[in-house]
Amino acid sequence: MTRPSAPEDGHPPAPGRAAGAGGLPRPVVRLGRSATPYTFVSPFFLLFAAFGLFPLIYTAWVSLHDWNLLSSENPFIGLENYGELFADGYFWNAAFNTLSIGLLSAIPQLALALVLAHLLNRPLRAQTMWRITLLLPNVTSVVAVVVIFSQLFGREFGLVNLVLGVFGVDPVNWQADVASSHIAIALMIMWRWTGYNALIYLAAMQAVPRELYEAATIDGASGARQLRRITIPMIRPTIIFTVIVTTIGSMQIIAEPLLFGAQVSNGASVTGGTDRQFQTLALYLYEKGFRSFEFGYASAAAWVMFLLVILVVGVNYLVVRRMRGGLE
Repeated sequence: MTRPSAPEDGHPPAPGRAAGAGGLPRPVVRLGRSATPYTFVSPFFLLFAAFGLFPLIYTAWVSLHDWNLLSSENPFIGLENYGELFADGYFWNAAFNTLSIGLLSAIPQLALALVLAHLLNRPLRAQTMWRITLLLPNVTSVVAVVVIFSQLFGREFGLVNLVLGVFGVDPVNWQADVASSHIAIALMIMWRWTGYNALIYLAAMQAVPRELYEAATIDGASGARQLRRITIPMIRPTIIFTVIVTTIGSMQIIAEPLLFGAQVSNGASVTGGTDRQFQTLALYLYEKGFRSFEFGYASAAAWVMFLLVILVVGVNYLVVRRMRGGLE
């Protein structure tokens, strides 16, 4: 039997300093193994701290000052910007418009995406073509989408009013009224994002065991019943994810109303129409920050908007979580 060779100096290695992989001390090796996962994820947190956390904290600091780019002095005023913001009727009008457009676009969008994903989850010819077709609206330029929809919703020569006229409905000035403008913008958002959410649902449905559908078919369950009793409960985490992401996106709508108002006039693009009938919170923030250069006031609006997003997302999350009992 061969004995292990002793060190050249004749002394055994000191306790706790036994060599590990590569001749390094074992504590160093253990530290390296435990720190490796944090090293891999650290770039995200560094970027988030630089471009997410720091701007958030700095915006809170700016909101406590009378910060105007046209002035060389930015005095500290405490919470005066927030008090003025909550007393501004235009802010609450923008909050109502944002909530209205968000509800009109998010609920039908997710419901339609779920139905489309359920249909595409069945054996179909040219499945790849259908899936690519669903994604085309999402990769289309938002400018092109709004310009085309603005022409469709034109009062004099719009295709929508032409179809309504066939049924005896008078032409609708889609950009003039609150309800009509919200419906038009919501349809733009739905057309652009429904296919994207449908592909997310379809990816989740691919993981549902096929045996469940086969057993349900043998029992005589219809496609709608399978969707309600099997598909929705099985992909519930994905549904919660899309609800949260869609809610955040709905609270940050800016491109569609901005370009939709530009079809009326340059001034109406930022104010969301001549009477602010479709000005959203993001448009209101843009108006105060980059038209009036009131950065302190705009920063206060940004922080209130951030808190409203958290509140609405939390309410939606609780509602979806409580709905699971009725879906199972």
